[in-house]
Amino acid sequence: GYDGGSGYSDDYNRGGGSGKMKIRDQIGDILGGFIGGGGGGHGGGGGGGINIGDVAGIIGNLSGGGSKGDKIGGLISGIGGLISKNKGQYHGGGPNVNPNSLNGGMVDVVSGLVGQLAHRFLGVDPTTGKIIGAIAGNVIFNLGGKDNNLGHVGKVVLDNIISGKFKRKTDPFVKPEPSVLPRPPSPASKAEALDFYRTREQCLQERRLFEDPEFPACDSSLFFSKRPPKPIEWRRPGEIIDDPQLIYEGQSRFDVVQGELGDCWLLAAAANLTLRDELFYRVVPPDQSFTENYAGIFHFQFWQYGRWVDVVIDDRLPTSSGELLFMHSREHNEFWSALLEKAYAKLHGSYEALKGGTTSEALEDMTGGLTEFFDLHSPPDHLMEMMMRGFEMGSLFGCSIEADPYEWEARMSNGLVRGHAYSITGMRMVNGPRGRTPILRIRNPWGNEQEWNGAWSDNSHEWQYVSEQEKRDMGLVFSHDGEFWMSFDDFMRYFEKMEICNLGPDVMNEISQMTGVHSSQTTWATNIHEGSWIRYRSAGGCRNYIETFADNPQYAIHLTDSDPDDDDELCTVIIAVMQKYRRELKHAGVENLAIGFAVYDTSGVSGRLTRSYFQTHKSCARSAAFINLREVTARFRVPPGTYVIVPSTFEPNEEAEFLLRIYTNGFIESEEL
Repeated sequence: GYDGGSGYSDDYNRGGGSGKMKIRDQIGDILGGFIGGGGGGHGGGGGGGINIGDVAGIIGNLSGGGSKGDKIGGLISGIGGLISKNKGQYHGGGPNVNPNSLNGGMVDVVSGLVGQLAHRFLGVDPTTGKIIGAIAGNVIFNLGGKDNNLGHVGKVVLDNIISGKFKRKTDPFVKPEPSVLPRPPSPASKAEALDFYRTREQCLQERRLFEDPEFPACDSSLFFSKRPPKPIEWRRPGEIIDDPQLIYEGQSRFDVVQGELGDCWLLAAAANLTLRDELFYRVVPPDQSFTENYAGIFHFQFWQYGRWVDVVIDDRLPTSSGELLFMHSREHNEFWSALLEKAYAKLHGSYEALKGGTTSEALEDMTGGLTEFFDLHSPPDHLMEMMMRGFEMGSLFGCSIEADPYEWEARMSNGLVRGHAYSITGMRMVNGPRGRTPILRIRNPWGNEQEWNGAWSDNSHEWQYVSEQEKRDMGLVFSHDGEFWMSFDDFMRYFEKMEICNLGPDVMNEISQMTGVHSSQTTWATNIHEGSWIRYRSAGGCRNYIETFADNPQYAIHLTDSDPDDDDELCTVIIAVMQKYRRELKHAGVENLAIGFAVYDTSGVSGRLTRSYFQTHKSCARSAAFINLREVTARFRVPPGTYVIVPSTFEPNEEAEFLLRIYTNGFIESEEL
């Protein structure tokens, strides 16, 4: 147990049991007490002897050694009292087990019994919510996940983190001190930043639960414009339910439920994130739980304006009448979504700052990707090829049908639902009644029988043209799970909006390092620039204000390679301009500005473009409109050459910081002029 009786048991040659044990380091102790009937919170019995050689053998088995026989029954009898609480809430028990019996069956025990019960607890201190006597833990077994209910990819990710094969490139998040003026907050020095591992270690040594000084459990962390609408009580998960878990039986997009905060956009992004384990565990690091090294401290990682930051929080959550007030999981003992929302609220200053937003904004903050929107009534040329290439490059896709103004989420006769966000999870060419046919796999987040019922739906006659082997390759399963296939033509006929979140090469390379799997040979090339619009100097407004338009920042890009596998010798370019720190300044009345950009073909021209140039030349491409979103994006196909991008606000002399991102399929160079 973590919080046992008195004294320490720190000798590898003794069984664990009574006394407090160092879960992180004393593997022999823990396994000795675990196997020998070691006690729980307030004083279990001593364990049987076990030496370091036995421990090494155990770990060897757990790391992949084979099972030599079925000893599960004996092992269960040895730890049964500990797991089933036969001796009461705070006492261990059970007979000693001969360590030699561990050679057979231990892997099965870990894969089965311990895997299922790793998050069951012997007790919870009612005054602190502290877990007492938690069983198992990722660091002990180093299996990367069964103990933490991780999916297959999550296990690989965790193993790579624990072994040191992969280290995330993140900066510690420093709570900013935003100015009333729309300029970037002034961060404190990095020395003041909370370091998750160092802080957790300190809390464990001092036997205390972490309380975040940067995001305290008080009204200022909740709202800035008004008091909470009902009495709020901050509680730790252990004070809400007896057996809290970070992730319950694997995360899924069906986990998340919206609370009393207007952040459905965040919920939708979190649900989409669960479709890709390698992306989910990038945001929700798997090296934390309510068992191993629990100290009331958690961390989450978000992309913020070009860099990844590690946001550390405590696990005190706002509740009312004993229930979570905001975003939470459908399973009452699962807390990853509530804690993720709290970390995101800290990133932006308060829970209220999360009111109102777009799914793409949150999805970008969770992936570092670049999101595009498409109106399927007027789709771009070669949309199907664009989507196929996107899937090859790891992009995320979503789609929807416009809502009925008189009936929200109205069900249509074909099984689709208006005003409802779907995810596109796959694309494939198969044999059909009319030859080779492109089909899409689409997921309804409700996860029920509400599915498309037309061509290529579950058990439709079109599937008779697909071989059984290809069906197996597709993992085809017909069930009322909310996932269905439909033809590309029907998709274009019935869906009206689509968004694509394109992942950059840094994210894709990181995924490869985390998982050991290279998902694609094709990635985007990206360049990023930071800039600002400053009044009377570099805030010239849009081209309507021709006298000052040339004052805006200007960026030259040099495209040398046309798209691979295309015959038209054109380059695909995606340009995105993002205004920074606006959500963080909502408490000061700062809102998004209307922003956009224009692109000029400047082959044969050098240096900054002047007012006279703009008076005599038109742009070759531009954003569709100036709009007050955090980010505006547009995709173009242009010949190789040199171009100048001019990002601007609509009105002159409006100040803001911005981030310019440029994605291409080939080599790119860029610089500010």
